[in-house]
Amino acid sequence: MTDARPAGAGAGEPAPAPPSVDPVPEAARGELERIRRRWSELPLARAEAAAPAVREVVEALAARTAPDTPVPDLGPAALVDQLAVVVWDACATGAVDGPALTEQLTALRRALP
Repeated sequence: MTDARPAGAGAGEPAPAPPSVDPVPEAARGELERIRRRWSELPLARAEAAAPAVREVVEALAARTAPDTPVPDLGPAALVDQLAVVVWDACATGAVDGPALTEQLTALRRALP
């Protein structure tokens, strides 16, 4: 029996999905994971006290990719996720230098209580 599908779009085998590419350098990704782990261990009061330092990094990185777009304050529960997103965006657009970013994230991690 022949295939009754018309030729053109949708005909043939489906194309494989492109591989996912993480633009964040491995060392910076490691620091992000360390920050995430540490942040999840902080009691709320300590996270709130440390939030301004994290927010400063979030806003600085966001300003490199979307300078006129304010970063909403979603509170300490979402702050580390916001950090991960702006790091990814900055790396994907080439707005940051990998080693400098890693140093910045290391300094942030070390400053956490």
